[in-house]
Amino acid sequence: MRNLRKRQPKSDTLLRKQQRRFCYFCKEKIDYIDYKDLNLLRKYISDKGKIRPRRVTGTCAQHQSELATTIKRARELALIPY
Repeated sequence: MRNLRKRQPKSDTLLRKQQRRFCYFCKEKIDYIDYKDLNLLRKYISDKGKIRPRRVTGTCAQHQSELATTIKRARELALIPY
């Protein structure tokens, strides 16, 4: 059976690419991500309680790792849901 999906012109696909996001923690020069700062942590958690990936949030590898550890710590202390 043939593929019935229409191909879009290249100009449309180029317009869909988002701008490069920069790491919030590097930009603000934040050294330590506090597990008690729930407003900050909620920005990096989806509605289902999953940690948002780097490609969505724009955080660098180092801060994404620290952020994941901090979110897991806050979950263990029942500050945020699983």
